[in-house]
Amino acid sequence: MMMTPPTIAHNQIASNLERLLNQGLAHHAPSLLATKRPGLDLGEGDYRPEPDVGVIEADYDAGQRFVDKAYLLAEVVSDTDEMIVPGTDRRWIDVKRDLYRSHAHCTAVLVVAQDRMEAELDLKTEAGWTSSILQGAPTPNYRCQGSACAARSPISTRGRRCSRVRVTRVACLRRSKRRKG
Repeated sequence: MMMTPPTIAHNQIASNLERLLNQGLAHHAPSLLATKRPGLDLGEGDYRPEPDVGVIEADYDAGQRFVDKAYLLAEVVSDTDEMIVPGTDRRWIDVKRDLYRSHAHCTAVLVVAQDRMEAELDLKTEAGWTSSILQGAPTPNYRCQGSACAARSPISTRGRRCSRVRVTRVACLRRSKRRKG
């Protein structure tokens, strides 16, 4: 059975995100690694999702395909993610997002649009999950690196001013607070 591959823009955005995360992790949390499409073993059921990008422990085996711990999980939204899950009234991306948020080790979920400069960021706090939509000008809580996440993708040439959250910093800060506390 042939599966339709993601768009080139989708792949480019995921590659840029992986690279940006790894640059930050190298400085702030070298025991972690951002990688594309890590298999996530949730410990129950047969479904093992493959997020577009995940931040995992940097210590892994050469033949390893699945991890049971991921700290940041990211999806670049495809057309298929907008489809309704059969038997429900929910989109696939909403189901994935809830699944990632239910993973005990996950502290951040990032959902990135591939057709516009927008990302939805969910962060786990002591009070529960908080969600933000990141677009347009940067907010005081996030660092802007222009359109680094969309570099070399069709949306980088649309002439819009945009911001890209420095997710690496958010993920690393969350991780370092856990270690200190």
